[in-house]
Amino acid sequence: MSNMPPLVTPAQLAQAQVLVVGDVMLDRYWFGAVDRISPEAPVPVVRIQNEEERLGGAANVASNVVALGAQASLLTVVGDDEASHKLEALVSQTGITPYFARDAQMQTIVKLRVIGRQQQLIRLDFEKAPQREMLASQTETFGRILPAHQAILFSDYGKGGLQHIPDMMALARRASIPVLVDPKGSDYARYTGATVITPNRAELQEVVGRWSSEAVLRDKAHALREKLQLQALLLTRSEEGMTLFDAEGEMHVQAQAREVFDVTGAGDTVIGVLAALVASGMTLRQAMPWANCAGGVVVGKFGTATVSYGELLEQDLS
Repeated sequence: MSNMPPLVTPAQLAQAQVLVVGDVMLDRYWFGAVDRISPEAPVPVVRIQNEEERLGGAANVASNVVALGAQASLLTVVGDDEASHKLEALVSQTGITPYFARDAQMQTIVKLRVIGRQQQLIRLDFEKAPQREMLASQTETFGRILPAHQAILFSDYGKGGLQHIPDMMALARRASIPVLVDPKGSDYARYTGATVITPNRAELQEVVGRWSSEAVLRDKAHALREKLQLQALLLTRSEEGMTLFDAEGEMHVQAQAREVFDVTGAGDTVIGVLAALVASGMTLRQAMPWANCAGGVVVGKFGTATVSYGELLEQDLS
């Protein structure tokens, strides 16, 4: 790890402001004991002993930005329900500046995970697709708060919140502020002109098809990068690390060998750390190895988790 580029200082990070835009959700965990099988059906009976609530979706991305020591604003639309008020309280406690618009027609997304004997037994999703493009109403707010930020991060979970992204991206480009996108779906046209997009293998395959070799992947990645006028495409590859495709060619970093406990939210950590470092003045090539390290740390934790500056520095010494 000694060939890592120098990490920005905590003081530089503290000055960096990232605007996170996207779909938010509330992650609920119910932990319990499993002592018997139900007499009603062949399923375990879980006696709930404690509950936990965490930030999910774009809110977890913003949480990763502040955990590293940078500043984050969060622009989103939620329902006018109990989950949305809980989310906003959690966001504020974390030190993120919330810009929440409420829509009574919308249901705030909640993912409830029931955990017994240290494993997830079931996940229950509470969500209702918005009837219309929700974030369009936030474009005016986006334009107003944009100048205070050094990086924009669009966190797309395919929940309908980011159909309106081109207008916001045009404003960011006009202001010459880097735009990072965690993409979803098979239509990447709306991400045209972004600084970098960060698909995983499955997401990229959905757009460019499968590849039979590294050479084919290289051709497909660069073709997509040029078509969408991106500065770079960062492919996250789980146990294979990650590869950055840019005008200079390719740059690959290996995944760190470690026990994988939970991959939930690892992509959130990678792009959150990348955005914080870019906002602090690092280039994508300098920031990528650190983002890779952060992803490696977070898979060793349970549930949606974050990485601190100290934890990241420790990776450099390992």
